[in-house]
Amino acid sequence: MKANTGRRFYRFFSALGALVLAGLGARAASAAPPAAPAPQAAAAARVSEASDRKSVSITVYNSDIGLIREVRALRGLPSGRVALEFRDVASTIQPQTVAVKALGNPAALSVLEQNYRYDLLTPETLLEKYVGRNVRAYRYHEAAGKEDVVDAKLMSVAGGPILQIGQEITFNYPGRLAFSELPPNLIARPTLVWLLDARAADPSVEVSYLAQGMSWSADYVLVLDDKEATAGLVGWVTLVNNTGTSYRNAALKLVAGNVNRVVEPERGYRMEKAMPMAAAPAPAFREEGLLEYHLYTLDRATDVLDREQKQVTLLEAAGVGIQKKLIFSGQPYWYQSRFGELVKNQKVSVYLDFQNEAKNHLGMPLPKGTVRVYKADAGGSQQFVGEDAIDHTPRDERVRIKAGEAFDVVADRKQMSWTSLGNCNAESAWSIELRNHKDEDVRVEVQETTGGDWQVQSSSHRPERDDAHNFHFDVPVPKRGKTQVAYTIRVRWC
Repeated sequence: MKANTGRRFYRFFSALGALVLAGLGARAASAAPPAAPAPQAAAAARVSEASDRKSVSITVYNSDIGLIREVRALRGLPSGRVALEFRDVASTIQPQTVAVKALGNPAALSVLEQNYRYDLLTPETLLEKYVGRNVRAYRYHEAAGKEDVVDAKLMSVAGGPILQIGQEITFNYPGRLAFSELPPNLIARPTLVWLLDARAADPSVEVSYLAQGMSWSADYVLVLDDKEATAGLVGWVTLVNNTGTSYRNAALKLVAGNVNRVVEPERGYRMEKAMPMAAAPAPAFREEGLLEYHLYTLDRATDVLDREQKQVTLLEAAGVGIQKKLIFSGQPYWYQSRFGELVKNQKVSVYLDFQNEAKNHLGMPLPKGTVRVYKADAGGSQQFVGEDAIDHTPRDERVRIKAGEAFDVVADRKQMSWTSLGNCNAESAWSIELRNHKDEDVRVEVQETTGGDWQVQSSSHRPERDDAHNFHFDVPVPKRGKTQVAYTIRVRWC
């Protein structure tokens, strides 16, 4: 009886153990990691260079940045996954701004990944890649008339190459180093590398991106006539390309205006602007509005080469009416305290004003730039007489250029009295003496700025109110003579 009972318990626990083991096996099977996916076939490798360009256009902004748009034919592109090296892009490209579009058939391809390779092949990067590797060192012996060669190990390049030659460590080795191969990932020029999913043969793509190191500026030449009443004005566009890439037969557009940008560290370099040329062909730019900016389009294709400064005529006008002004200016804080003689033999400033309007033979929105002024001497030779910067100027607005300081017209300014009338309130009397040493009569505009509420109590010349804080006197000064301007004013500045 006991033996039968033992056999029944043995059979029960054996069956129970089998069930437990089967359950554990099932759980282990369900928890096992999924099978690894089958490896994909390697993507086909292709290269696209500048020779594949069908067209290129460039839009350059005032803020040291350009928008490049180019169309390329991707000939020989197989279907499926393709690793495409898109070469001849700007070395100052902003990779995050790249946009790719297949022309004709948008489904012809899609970009799965983009990599920007900019680890360029230079002596410095080549040395850095060879740290810890063997090189050959060549040293020329004049007596033997040949080079000796030794094998060496490049230990470090910080502060200059440090070599291990045999059992010795040395630096400042008087020779040249040779390398057995080009390290991987070093490239001759910056390159975009795309992983494409191509679905059509020989697609054409439009690629656009922003690049720094491309800028333009406007330069103007203003040539005065003998009487300084009219002038000829020539405008030049100076374009600088420091992107590291040349663009041939490009459509060129320029944007004038203050385009808002997120501030980033600048790359690329500016070049000094050259003097404009003396003669100008007919203007070559067409102007149009663009949002709240102005767009200037060159009427022909042009080459925009790397490290080149190009100049193109922007405008040309003759018979521009000019108004010359001699201006003597004051300061608002002079009314707030007791002084005495403030200036002595102060030069009077020379300004040239003209209206940018059609009836004055202009009327084109003028991009900001530098205006250089010339006038012919008695012998007919043009002489440089001053320059000034102007801001973006819409049509029908005044342009004012400060040419310099008058040599023969000077002024003194004295505070004759000052009386406090309470908190932030005072009355003061002023004397301004203008002296003209020229052989002709002149007129001087005495400009005063108060910086508060004001009232001229008395004056020798009639004050002209310009706005809430400014007024001026129009003062004739005879040749080889002088004129005294006297006035009393009350000012409250707080």
